[in-house]
Amino acid sequence: MGRLAGRFVRVEPRRRARAFVLGLLSDLPRKNCWTLAEHVGDANPYGLQHLLSRAKWDADAVRDDIRGFVVGQLHDTTAVLVVDETGDLKKGAATVGVQRQYTGTAGRIENSQVAVYLAYSTRRGHAAIDRELYVPRSWTEDPARCQAAGIPDTVSFATKPALAARMIGRALDAGVPASWVAGDEVYGGNPHLRTALEQRQVGYVLAVARDHQIATRAGKFRADTLVKRLPRRAWQKLSAGAGTKGHRYYDWALVDIADDRPGHHQLLVRRNRRTGELAFYRCYSATQVSLSTLVQVAGRRWTVEETFQSGKGLAGLDEHQVRRWTSWHRWVTLAMLAHAFLAVVRADEHARRPGPDELIPLTCNEIQRLFNALVVRPMHDVAHRLRWSAWRRRHQARAQTSH
Repeated sequence: MGRLAGRFVRVEPRRRARAFVLGLLSDLPRKNCWTLAEHVGDANPYGLQHLLSRAKWDADAVRDDIRGFVVGQLHDTTAVLVVDETGDLKKGAATVGVQRQYTGTAGRIENSQVAVYLAYSTRRGHAAIDRELYVPRSWTEDPARCQAAGIPDTVSFATKPALAARMIGRALDAGVPASWVAGDEVYGGNPHLRTALEQRQVGYVLAVARDHQIATRAGKFRADTLVKRLPRRAWQKLSAGAGTKGHRYYDWALVDIADDRPGHHQLLVRRNRRTGELAFYRCYSATQVSLSTLVQVAGRRWTVEETFQSGKGLAGLDEHQVRRWTSWHRWVTLAMLAHAFLAVVRADEHARRPGPDELIPLTCNEIQRLFNALVVRPMHDVAHRLRWSAWRRRHQARAQTSH
């Protein structure tokens, strides 16, 4: 937290931010301003709510500090920037950015809020270093609705690939050492994002749909049609990285793409060895690279899913109960900081104290448990708990009367 001290004008919000992050790192079953305030010893949630809504501090500057912290601790010249979006299910229509839209969290169209994240993935670990809230056209075309949610006038509609390009550009401009970018079909199918990366000479391995058109010397073909023309010797068995059950082996093949632009353009194909299911990746590199290198980059894309899982499960990334633009950015930024702390400690423990063979290495879950048990150890008397019970019931009685 000392790294962030200069981002707060007054000492009170700085202390509130520290208490807030400690609360996010706690083992509370549900995390919101009420439960966090009770956990850290406050008499009511107003202080933490003030931190999220009206206190003077810059969430984007804190985001930059998180990026510097993560990159400095997990530094790797072969790092991969992984971009992906995740959705949070919401009720009503007043929460910033919410509408009925597809979200992978539910696997269907739901009333939800979607955000795009950028993760820094290395062999030592991974954590989110940037975030952008997706604001649909239904919002940007309604100025009154945007004003009510506190969305700045400068915010206009941007697609998810455009938000991804913005975050990647920020990271590269800040000097983040990354050789590759990975993402799913939403980003691989966008030519503007691919062109922006090629102009920076940053390699990418981006998933594309099976009907994606591929230009070859023999003409244009769908990706799945092109695979049928590959000879058996074109496939190689390679690992996409280690998972919880060992190495993830697939069959892989590589096809050159006819492209007049500089660099090497290729189609990478993955085939499941058991089911035969196919996946396709559009690849670019400034210089020639091996098939195994592209496979390793493709395998890194899944680390962003692990980042979402641990960020939501351990740091309350998706448990925010806020409606406005500023509050959302502040909650998510502090949740990213809490998760980054766990990811960095995990990487440090694995590097310096690997542990005996009969134990698995320390996980983020176990680090959180030990941190709360050995370092935080919240101690509150019975009177504090009873005061909070009375406060909750009084607040709920007022709300019931108002309704």
